[in-house]
Amino acid sequence: MGVTFDDTEKKFVFDFEHDNVEDIVSLTGDGYLVEAFGKCFYYGYEFSDQVESHVRTAFIKYVKFTDDLQNTPELTTFIKKAVDNLHKKINLYNYDIVVMPESKSKVNQYMLRYIYRFAQPMLYKMTLVKALPSNISFDMNAYEKQYLDDILENGMPRYTQAAKEQAKSSINAMLEIIHNKDYFTIAKDVKKSRLRPYIMNFLRFESEEEQTLCSMVRQQNVLVIDDVTTSGSTLNEVLRTLRILNEDNEITIFSLIGRKDLMAESL
Repeated sequence: MGVTFDDTEKKFVFDFEHDNVEDIVSLTGDGYLVEAFGKCFYYGYEFSDQVESHVRTAFIKYVKFTDDLQNTPELTTFIKKAVDNLHKKINLYNYDIVVMPESKSKVNQYMLRYIYRFAQPMLYKMTLVKALPSNISFDMNAYEKQYLDDILENGMPRYTQAAKEQAKSSINAMLEIIHNKDYFTIAKDVKKSRLRPYIMNFLRFESEEEQTLCSMVRQQNVLVIDDVTTSGSTLNEVLRTLRILNEDNEITIFSLIGRKDLMAESL
């Protein structure tokens, strides 16, 4: 099945029975899977390589921000097809916890409700919400070990002590600026920064009860869901937040729409 764009009517046309060469987005069939660092990453649909960027953007907005998702049958069927396909690959009965990032989109909530059709009675739902900018921190210890303490081939330190102190001072100044910005500006500013892997605490659990539960539930199967993966930054933050609390769980990630080149980068 796939989706085409009717340029005359300026609308998206869903065909749940056939594949067409004009499809802008298509079901991934057996599902595209990336395995890295003990994580499995599936996604339901992939955009065609030929689709124009403005059409891709318009479709993402249509999927994420349709006001009345419950009464939009083509979209609900679109979501169900992907979840059904996922169930064939991983058996949703085997999962104990579903984690999802907070979003204005209604897609994650609808996916969750549909997943409950397969779920065990004790399936837990956890939501990760955006943290206050003032809570964002920097992992200076990891940055020193992995970057500032680098040694050249001749055995000499790459950076002098003065250079290290200057780098630390610059990072502290950056953090002060971050703490006075809004969340979305921060995400945009640091998205491609080389310091991005060391900037922590973008997300937090919706409640202390959820955080406590996550830290206590060990060796369980966790499913992370998200509507659309474009840069992979949101899912990276979800994984980092979960990893801080608990490293014993088996984690599977599912995105309704994704791109295979970004899937590998996200892991």
